[in-house]
Amino acid sequence: MEQQSGIGQSDGEAAPGLTSRQVWLVCNAASGSNDEQSQRDVCSALEEAGFTIARTIRFPDEPAPEAADLDAQGIDLVVTFGGDGTTHAVVTGLFGWSGAVLVLPGGTMNLLAKALHGDVDPSTIASRLAGGQGRRERPSVIGSPHGFGLTGVLAGPGTVWNEVREAMRAANIVEMVATTRQAISWSANGPKVVCAQSDCGREEGYAAITINPREEGLLVRGYYAESLADYAGQGIALLNRNFRDGPHDELGVHQTVRLVCSAGEPMGLLIDGEPFDGKAEEIFELARCEVDLIATLET
Repeated sequence: MEQQSGIGQSDGEAAPGLTSRQVWLVCNAASGSNDEQSQRDVCSALEEAGFTIARTIRFPDEPAPEAADLDAQGIDLVVTFGGDGTTHAVVTGLFGWSGAVLVLPGGTMNLLAKALHGDVDPSTIASRLAGGQGRRERPSVIGSPHGFGLTGVLAGPGTVWNEVREAMRAANIVEMVATTRQAISWSANGPKVVCAQSDCGREEGYAAITINPREEGLLVRGYYAESLADYAGQGIALLNRNFRDGPHDELGVHQTVRLVCSAGEPMGLLIDGEPFDGKAEEIFELARCEVDLIATLET
């Protein structure tokens, strides 16, 4: 990761690399571990670390912050407390901004927060910042015609399990049962996706292909199943975004990845867990995050 200046607090001075202690906080109450009490805890932790919350944005009911508005108010640090989808919207929306984003874990998986801080809670992250343990980084991301992916891409008929996840979020048991049946059938029988790089796995393709950014390139894995029970088990893994639980092939690390639906049909596509309308062929490239993120994990 590209590294820049450290972030720390000292009495009477703004944090190095920041011109102000005032921050904007973005929360999403629909995210997995995000409620009024946890939001109050985050506010307290930030204040104890020496920051002042100048504004709280309730995303998505309120729009994500824009660089021009932040600059006009003299704000150069935005804090996100939500899931990967909220983080995706805020971070990519601030590409090109001169300030920085602090990503706190407030969702179900919190993949970007874990990459930047480890598997710790917001209070621990705030304490690290108060002690001067923080730095700016611009990690590798995934570039695509649909925008940037900060944590990962999932392509193939297996993306239908996202509909099951949404039914679970809505606590709709009838819809969840129906969509689970449909998801198992579509995962097994839907048009597979092929990784079109040389020597890149099974010619018949996969029910799901994942792409994750690494410093050296894009890590690609292809997930398959050989029975309906396998597809059901793999679907549960997809729901949890814990893809390693399913049988898969390692498809290498690449600078550019071309995925093709051999049936010529649009492929299912999730970027940072959010659905997009894929085409029959999609190209993904290694890219660089275009705004500074605050990291506290020791390197």
